[in-house]
Amino acid sequence: MILEKINKEDCISLLKEFKCPPWVIDHSQKVADKALIISKNFPVNLKLVYAGALLHDIGRSKSNGTDHAVIGARILEELEFPSNIVRIVERHIGAGISRVEAEKMGLPPKNYFPITIEEKIVSHSDNLLDGSTEVNIDFVVEKWEKKLGKNHPSLERLKILHDELIITPNSF
Repeated sequence: MILEKINKEDCISLLKEFKCPPWVIDHSQKVADKALIISKNFPVNLKLVYAGALLHDIGRSKSNGTDHAVIGARILEELEFPSNIVRIVERHIGAGISRVEAEKMGLPPKNYFPITIEEKIVSHSDNLLDGSTEVNIDFVVEKWEKKLGKNHPSLERLKILHDELIITPNSF
């Protein structure tokens, strides 16, 4: 499949075809909108960001666990989607997962860190939405601290990713 031929309607149809619940589709559309806003500050492939954001949770059609990212990547690979979209889906969890963390979670052993700017934008756009409600970084940090503990390494990765992507008036 060629990226230039992928559009919003095809992505939404695919989510529906795989029986993603309506809340996943709504959330994915909000993530895509947030990703486009963040993208304005970077030289990125907007079509890639938008398609990756719309499809980032396709794996939730089969699991609501952390493994939904790996499942979603497999689905898109089988459908012969471009590898850059597959990687966005596979690497969108939190601010990335290390090989050691992945093994503890039962995921295939490898690093799942977002690397490209498009991967980082989709990942962090997802972080900044709680369902379909946009939230700030303080909300996300507090949520993760409650779930993972105050010293979990992902918290520092989250803050670094946020600082890299979110340009505030105080940044200048």
